[in-house]
Amino acid sequence: MSKGAAQSQQRRSITARELAERLGSSERTARRLIAEPRDQFLERAQTRRDRVVALRNQGMKYKEIAEEMGISTGAVGRILHDARKLEEKEAPVHEAC
Repeated sequence: MSKGAAQSQQRRSITARELAERLGSSERTARRLIAEPRDQFLERAQTRRDRVVALRNQGMKYKEIAEEMGISTGAVGRILHDARKLEEKEAPVHEAC
């Protein structure tokens, strides 16, 4: 993990520009300080994607999933789209004979 990387699970409520102004630093430095480590982001995204897919497989509608997870119906659609693309990418390709 990089030195000085954010450890908090709480989402930030301040922009990098605002933080940079408060710290007297560059926006780039502020972003580095408050950024979620990539491995944690990817793990959180995978967990969220798996939950959305599981709810959809249970027959729930986009609106129901959105309400259950506290996200928009557009986010549900995007997450399901991304999940399908990942599934296609990971599926073995059959060669034509």
